[in-house]
Amino acid sequence: MDESDRLRLVVWGAIALLVLFAGWRLLGDRAGASEASVKFDGPGAAAPSRARPAREPPARVYVAVVGSVRRPGLYRVPTGARVAAAVARAGGLGRGADLTGVNLAARVHDGQQIVVPKLGAAAAGAVAGGPTSATTGPISLSTATVEQLDGLEGIGPALAQRIVAYRQSHGGFRSIEELGQVEGIGDKRLAALRSAVTP
Repeated sequence: MDESDRLRLVVWGAIALLVLFAGWRLLGDRAGASEASVKFDGPGAAAPSRARPAREPPARVYVAVVGSVRRPGLYRVPTGARVAAAVARAGGLGRGADLTGVNLAARVHDGQQIVVPKLGAAAAGAVAGGPTSATTGPISLSTATVEQLDGLEGIGPALAQRIVAYRQSHGGFRSIEELGQVEGIGDKRLAALRSAVTP
């Protein structure tokens, strides 16, 4: 074998080694990708989340503030705000506001009507010969006075006092069903009150 044949053989050998090396690298990359895919999709693997993000509650809710406040009306307050914040948005308490008839510490909920009664409103209702709770539509468990609750069917003064006491110790009512936690209100009475009250 002469020198040119030997050189040609070395060149072809080097080319063959390069081809083998490139093929080995290519197969290695594919195997790695396949293994990664198996690891990703295999049992117990964390697949990419396709679930829709949970809808967050609205940042603000609407409440109606009426009665003895400076600017009665409809206001937007932050979700989870207290009744006191809604009253402040309405310009604050008016002259002669009866604070015993409204729980300023209760949390508001969307669509709630907050009634701030005036001092002497209960006495005026008694003189007129009618209950002070005579309203159009349901009354709010979170803001109703003892007199308003007493005017509901099947609720007497003692039970009305227990409802207000429960409200003050629990920061208001989050649902009508929670009214069933008050001593003296069973399933039958709760069912009868559903259309007459709101949380």
